[in-house]
Amino acid sequence: MLTPLKGKAARDAAPPAAGGPLHIQVREAIRSQVREGKLIDAEGRLMPEAELVKHFGVSRITIRHAIQPLVAEGMFARERGRGTFLKSNKPENWLGRLMGFSETIRDAGFEPGARILHKGMTNTHHEAVREALKERAVWELKRVRLADDIPIAIEHAFYPPDIGLELETRDLVSILMYRVFEEELGLNIKEASQSISATLADEATAGVLGIAPRDPLLAMERLTISREGRPLELLRSVYLPDYFRFTINLTRRS
Repeated sequence: MLTPLKGKAARDAAPPAAGGPLHIQVREAIRSQVREGKLIDAEGRLMPEAELVKHFGVSRITIRHAIQPLVAEGMFARERGRGTFLKSNKPENWLGRLMGFSETIRDAGFEPGARILHKGMTNTHHEAVREALKERAVWELKRVRLADDIPIAIEHAFYPPDIGLELETRDLVSILMYRVFEEELGLNIKEASQSISATLADEATAGVLGIAPRDPLLAMERLTISREGRPLELLRSVYLPDYFRFTINLTRRS
């Protein structure tokens, strides 16, 4: 389990490295040190501002400017009268906003990564993939997804051939998929339909994720569609349940 973010006492650390505005240096130093279990107590409470001032040797206003973006990103939450707390050591995902894995993990304060298992054109995929994408042949990408170098998910994605061949020329380890869609390929994303269920790990999946066969996993399938109604991506993923929490906001009509 990914536990280093909590349960360690704060320790002294080197001052932020030179280069760039001071508050940005401090912000990144806070992010890095919190990942190592520093600057927070057993409850995930961040050092008070006065202690952070001493710790980094900077002004209180620099500390405030450093912390605010981390709060805005969702890494920390401020609680009136109690302090600033690490929101969770488990990424929260899909709160009504369409985000890729890397965006979600980075927002949660972790370093995203990937290891490619397979990529390329195929016409031997399941009939359901063909129907969803409305393509006879598709380009597929299967990756292990990492949070701070720990494997926590396997993603198996399928794309229309023209999109897939564009993706093949890019760095598929660090790619921000939906940003590439919108900013580089000119694809206008309208929405995605997503279903979530429970499943059990088979032997191959268990070996990749470092768990036992038949251990429980969260399974997700998502179909992303353009504003013109064209299917852009079919994504099938499994996640370690210790690392993801899916939240849905519900309202009751009066």
